[in-house]
Amino acid sequence: MPAILAPSILAANYAHLQQDVEQSIKGGAQWIHCDIMDGHFVPNISYGPMIVDTVNKFSDVFLDVHLMIYNVDQYIPEFVKVGADLISVHIEAVPHIHRSVQLIKSFGIQSGVAVNPGTSLTQLEAILPDVDLVVVMSVNPGFGGQKFIESTYERVKWLDEFRKKHGLAFKIEIDGGVGLQNAKQLVTVGADVLVAGSSVYGAPNIELRASELLALANS
Repeated sequence: MPAILAPSILAANYAHLQQDVEQSIKGGAQWIHCDIMDGHFVPNISYGPMIVDTVNKFSDVFLDVHLMIYNVDQYIPEFVKVGADLISVHIEAVPHIHRSVQLIKSFGIQSGVAVNPGTSLTQLEAILPDVDLVVVMSVNPGFGGQKFIESTYERVKWLDEFRKKHGLAFKIEIDGGVGLQNAKQLVTVGADVLVAGSSVYGAPNIELRASELLALANS
């Protein structure tokens, strides 16, 4: 399966959000990644359901919603309502990960679990059979434009080996510091979905950059 590009609108220009998103889709982006931050779980506040709703209204693209927040169960129904196709929650943010994943799935959409760079992947083992996606944070969450953490490659390999060994079908998504310099290597070690924010929306030509990233990842 070819890699999926999921540009993060955290890095888009909100004065012309529709134009930026449409340009990235023209360049081949199959998903749009929505980073939701609450200023508590991560040291930044981003946006809420209204922006996801806006993107859903002008596009029929797959909406990949990443909740970097506490009290996720309270907000999951709202993000489903505004068009989320997949919702990921952080293993570090929820006391009952199975309950949150089952809640997401109860709405008939895909579910994901996200993990910070400092969290052991073994903490995910019990939930991996139940999710469609694992979001591997390759920076410490909270801000765009950070430097990629090199140990991510080994973490992706571990997850890829785990799913093969246990016959699981979850996708592996990399979030943070993804660009032309590491897209191919990430896919080579087992990544399926690449979240790219500033490397796509900060480029002079968004459409061209998206297509370059995808071409590299799938070369």
